[in-house]
Amino acid sequence: MAEELDNTPRDRRAMFRLGLKRLMEPVAQFLEERLQIPLPIPRTVLRPPGAQPEREFLAACYRCGNCVDVCPARAIRSLSNDDIEQRGTPYIDPDLAACVVCDELACMKACPSGALRPVNKPTDIRMGLARVKLDLCLRSRDEDCRICVAKCPIGPTAITINPAGQIEILPQGCVGCGACQFYCPTTPKAITIEPHF
Repeated sequence: MAEELDNTPRDRRAMFRLGLKRLMEPVAQFLEERLQIPLPIPRTVLRPPGAQPEREFLAACYRCGNCVDVCPARAIRSLSNDDIEQRGTPYIDPDLAACVVCDELACMKACPSGALRPVNKPTDIRMGLARVKLDLCLRSRDEDCRICVAKCPIGPTAITINPAGQIEILPQGCVGCGACQFYCPTTPKAITIEPHF
């Protein structure tokens, strides 16, 4: 006898999600092709401060390297991957170097194309958002690690230690610079940056 399908709620939910995805893909394609409504492109890398939404950023960026050259922290690099649309565009890898949210906001001023647009003040930057994996954090092992809090260029309006003794990210203050990820001493990192779209 053929093996019976597992009919648990988990499998029904997965089947429902798959069915909904298959149903919505043609609708999304129709909207994009017929109505010429560009759908957002998900951002997979951390872009420099002032980056426009990914679709606009990719269309505007000249791949000139000006932002790479002027970055005082040497945090901005050029992508050299197989994706021809992204190749040569600037990005930040917080495992290698973090944005220091410099006073001069040099990368935005050096951008000739408008792919990086100046903001009014450093705290208006929205590159990404830090996420903490509490189970990996040294504080969960009763170690008094405060490196991410101490190294944050924004300060206590972005990251703090809450009354329970855990690292807490304050979304309204976090700019996604990556300093916390860069300095985090754990492997894998207990704190990482998720790029904003």
